[in-house]
Amino acid sequence: MGNSVLSIGISGVNAAQAGLVTTGHNISNASTEGYSRQQIVQGTNLPVYSGAGYFGQGTNVQTVKRAYNSYLDQQVLTANASFNELDTYYTQIKQIDDVFGDPAAGLSPAIQGFFDGVQSVAANATSVPARQSMISQSQALVSRFQTLDGRINELRDLVNGEISGTVTEINSTAKQIGELNQRIILATGLANGSQPNDLLDQRAQLISQLNDQVRVNTIANDDGSVNIFVGNGQPLVIGASVSTLTAQPAREDLSRTVVAIQLPTGSGQELPDAAFSGGKLSGLLNFRAQSLDPVQNGLGRLALGITETFNAQHKLGQDLNGVLGVDYFTPLVGRTIYPNTPPNAGTATIDVPISSVSDLTTSDYSLTYTAANTFQLVRKSDAQVWTASGASPAAALSAVLAAAPAQGFSMTLTGAPAVGDSFLIQPTRAAANQFSVAINDPTLIAAAAPIRTSATNANAGNASITQGVVSSVASLTPPPALALPATLTYSAGNISGFPAGFPITVTTPAGVSTGYPAGGPITYSDGAKIAFGGISFTISGTPKNGDTFTVDRNPGGVADSRNAVLLGQLQQAKTLVGNSSSYQSTYAQLVGDIGSRTREVQVTSQSQKVVAERAKDAQQSLAGVNLDEEAANLVRYQQAYQAAGKVMQVASTLFNEILAIGR
Repeated sequence: MGNSVLSIGISGVNAAQAGLVTTGHNISNASTEGYSRQQIVQGTNLPVYSGAGYFGQGTNVQTVKRAYNSYLDQQVLTANASFNELDTYYTQIKQIDDVFGDPAAGLSPAIQGFFDGVQSVAANATSVPARQSMISQSQALVSRFQTLDGRINELRDLVNGEISGTVTEINSTAKQIGELNQRIILATGLANGSQPNDLLDQRAQLISQLNDQVRVNTIANDDGSVNIFVGNGQPLVIGASVSTLTAQPAREDLSRTVVAIQLPTGSGQELPDAAFSGGKLSGLLNFRAQSLDPVQNGLGRLALGITETFNAQHKLGQDLNGVLGVDYFTPLVGRTIYPNTPPNAGTATIDVPISSVSDLTTSDYSLTYTAANTFQLVRKSDAQVWTASGASPAAALSAVLAAAPAQGFSMTLTGAPAVGDSFLIQPTRAAANQFSVAINDPTLIAAAAPIRTSATNANAGNASITQGVVSSVASLTPPPALALPATLTYSAGNISGFPAGFPITVTTPAGVSTGYPAGGPITYSDGAKIAFGGISFTISGTPKNGDTFTVDRNPGGVADSRNAVLLGQLQQAKTLVGNSSSYQSTYAQLVGDIGSRTREVQVTSQSQKVVAERAKDAQQSLAGVNLDEEAANLVRYQQAYQAAGKVMQVASTLFNEILAIGR
């Protein structure tokens, strides 16, 4: 026991020195991102037994412990992943909101300008400058559509590029984590289980950076390594083994970049967008699917709606040359259909003509031949699924379309599908880009109505006839099936003289309709609408026997603006979204949806930022370096060092005294 006092002093000096080294390490790394505070863990040496009992033998440093709490770290990872997802989403959608929400750059002024041009023609149908102004305003409207669509395509390309860049960052970070896993396994083994704290901090920091890109789930292994999973459980890092994610064109749409995990064969297994939640990658994927796609589809739906409804009314009119109107806007295809890549095994092709613009949605669709004579249609916006079978593939296609509520399009099949064949259908995606004016000659604007009506001046009664309205020009198109002029004569409560070959429908002001055989006669009803051969008019008042009314073509009606008035009324007509919305209200709804979604994401992002900061504060309260606390530890370990040194000094003095006695 003679040297026990000296040994005790040495152990105290060593422990104090270890404390000073650890404290100095903490102070030096106070500003190091991801560093966790360290502290020594001391224990007593084994005591020595004597007749008087056990005597202590000083202290030893058992390990250097890292301040770490897995629960707090997981909270930080979860909060940061959600914040980065929302922040990325907001950054992207804000760019759309800035363009569509700008009163000057948006579509509303262009729509208003276009209809101002239509109203100018309605006010002065013979004015060539007014007609030219209408065409110029139409071209300005087309330009605005294409500008907005071009901006969306630019954003789509940027998103594709950012997805590729994010995947590259993920792979780089995962590789570094795998290398650190290997180093940690070796270091832990060499130190008989003691943890390499600084390496663990470096790995935790890399995991945090990876989590900012894509939400990760981690599982710790007994050898000190961690396994990392992303998406819906795809293994990214298993010990020192690292998988590789790839950004590649989607099988159903080569213009769309998706994420895949590389297989041992070298090919990539495509992962659905929904497999990822949290992190920058998820924010990009969600923005594209939830905002970018619907906005472009909505813009295309509006372009289709204007084209179809305006053309339909324009073709019911007559131009300055006395010729029936033609398409004012170029008829749109709008739709795009992509077969799966690699190519489908069958020879089938699908066409999707637009059948009703009022029923069109802003969604994409997926059509799959799931089994023999069975098709499945999926509306991607809400994952609504319709499945139907038939006696043949064509019958199955008709059945699945009949099973779905009206979507605004029909489908036709050519060729033979193979089970598993799939098609991506985008009914409106390309329409805004295709939108264009079909006529450049102002004389071709069909401002007039192709028919006219009149009451004979010599009529004895006071009955009058309204200007005729045309709902179809099929009977007026050469060779004409409708024999005009037609002279209608009132006699004894009946009207006769209608053209042969066309049934007549009479609708009273109360809404009661009565059908009459082709050619009539009909029973006169004051104020009733009379319709035949695609034209209609109303006779009101009290006619006398022999009174006549004429229905004729309108060859000289250059000053007539009846059809231009009807074209102008389309601005407020509810022709879209289930016949519940006008052109401008449809666009306003699109802008409103963008604005509300932008605001929602902004508010949620700001809230999540606070959550992330609080989680970080809680984690740092445990793991962060407090310089005041470390300064106190310096003093404490300094004093312990000095005291242990004094013990050694006393032991040395006593030893010298003993030696002196021996002399």
